[in-house]
Amino acid sequence: MPAELKSTTHGRTMVLTLSNPEHRNAMGPEVYAAGVEALNAADSSPEVRSVVITGAGPWFSAGGNLQRLLANRQRPPEVQAHSIEAMHSWVEAIRTFPKPVIAAVEGAAAGAGFSLALACDLIVAAEDAVFAMAYSSVGLSPDGGATWSLAHAVPRQLATELLMAGERMPARRLHELGVVNRLVPHGGALAAALEIAEKLNERAPNVLASIKELINDAPAATLARQLASERDQFVRNLHHPNGGIGIEAFLAKQPPRYQ
Repeated sequence: MPAELKSTTHGRTMVLTLSNPEHRNAMGPEVYAAGVEALNAADSSPEVRSVVITGAGPWFSAGGNLQRLLANRQRPPEVQAHSIEAMHSWVEAIRTFPKPVIAAVEGAAAGAGFSLALACDLIVAAEDAVFAMAYSSVGLSPDGGATWSLAHAVPRQLATELLMAGERMPARRLHELGVVNRLVPHGGALAAALEIAEKLNERAPNVLASIKELINDAPAATLARQLASERDQFVRNLHHPNGGIGIEAFLAKQPPRYQ
């Protein structure tokens, strides 16, 4: 059975499920393309306020399919390059998607699976989940933005250890480092991620989009440039209908109902 990306809805949240149980939800080009397509659909739908990415069964994702990678060694290098570019398109789509994306991790997120989780805005993980940058264990270097994500998330020495040693890192350790947002009991990652998503769904979508854009731009921006961006986003959101809705609801001590 080929790898699939199944899409369902839970209230105002789109749930994307990596499904390839035979290979621990290993991914391939068809999954990456489906991921981009799903986010495009979610972006254009006002009914969708957030996205949760999870894995079918007891795993999040084992990353790339090693059998496919082995077969690609017998094909022109461009074949694998195109596959990686497809994954990178999905990673970029997640990063630039204007709505929150939450990874719900059970079991293990390895290799490209770890990269995918890091691309999300928030990570919810089961207490017994593990994360591994397994590339060096099979003689490969990272993809999926792993080096960028880890270099921005943790000290250089830890990023180097994770990427070079390829050892399993318990979810609890990543939680202590601030990479994992929330630890939950085994089997509870998806439910907890949906709970967080629903809370975010109550916020003004335009404001969440502004926050995500500002966070994405901050590492490369000077303070002056970031201050200017914050000014522009603030003014834009103040004059958005949701700005009036939020302020008036707060003053009236009532819950806001954003558009």
